[in-house]
Amino acid sequence: MVDHALAGFILVVALALVFDFINGFHDTANAIATSVATRVLSPGRAVLMAAAMNFLGALSGTAVATTVGRGIIPPEAATQTLVVGALLSAITWDLITWYYGLPSSSSHALVFSIVGAGVAIGGWGAILADGVTKTFQGLGLSPVLGFLGATVILMLLRWLFATSRPTLVSAIFGRAQVGSAVYMAFSHGSNDAQKTMGVMTMALAAYGGWSGSQWQVPLWIIISAATAMALGTAVGGWRIIRTMGLRITHIRPIHGFAAETAAATVIEVASRLGIPVSTTHTISSAILGVGSVQRLSAVRWGVAGNIVVAWVLTIPACTALGWVYTTLLRLVVSGA
Repeated sequence: MVDHALAGFILVVALALVFDFINGFHDTANAIATSVATRVLSPGRAVLMAAAMNFLGALSGTAVATTVGRGIIPPEAATQTLVVGALLSAITWDLITWYYGLPSSSSHALVFSIVGAGVAIGGWGAILADGVTKTFQGLGLSPVLGFLGATVILMLLRWLFATSRPTLVSAIFGRAQVGSAVYMAFSHGSNDAQKTMGVMTMALAAYGGWSGSQWQVPLWIIISAATAMALGTAVGGWRIIRTMGLRITHIRPIHGFAAETAAATVIEVASRLGIPVSTTHTISSAILGVGSVQRLSAVRWGVAGNIVVAWVLTIPACTALGWVYTTLLRLVVSGA
């Protein structure tokens, strides 16, 4: 006798790990694009470093997982069909934007896919406003803070090293940027991998019939999500690396250090507050910030505009995809 509930849960876990793997190679650029562009790290070493730090970052907390797993949809309202529909939607969007080399947000793809799937199951009344509000806060604030933080850091560094030889500055920040790249990769794991943990725990709650008070992220989910993201990162996302590291603006080690330090700090603070932010939004904006400090014409605003379009499209596209996939799955299940 086939246990359909268990089979559905296993399917969800498999899809969640596939999404986490895709997230890893889709968002590898977040951690290493600037380091590769400035030639501080070779592509191979950068990818291996990012994979290791993504894994460690994923083990560092579960606040974001809690927001995603029970802050968008109540645990008692979650179903396996909802989670499968949301994951298929997020995977589809990630692959589309990866193919076109657009650094869109895997995080917001997943969150708004959950929103669309939730509406398909229980209407707009099934959506919890607090979790969505947190997501919109991250969506709006993280790019602004990334841009401003990188701008301030770079201006301060330029003031401190105003009388230093360019070769000395490059040598200092060539080494310092290795540290900032490690910091960025760790922060990426601490925020992005937790979203998949949240979805997997949501599926576990649906399978086990948990109430909100029973909700917690098991250790096996934490380790499996961390491993999947690290493996995905090891594959690498070279299309997006070219866009972020090479096409937005010309950067040197001092610029890469400022951008990575600012972005990673914003992401780490958000992770501890349980706010699911986009590492893509944050580091992209930080790169724009350091580019604009040099001069406004140093930034290729056309490429930046394409990135913004991808950000804006993610919300309605993934909400719609989540609704469509979940609606179709409900029809298949009811007709089976």
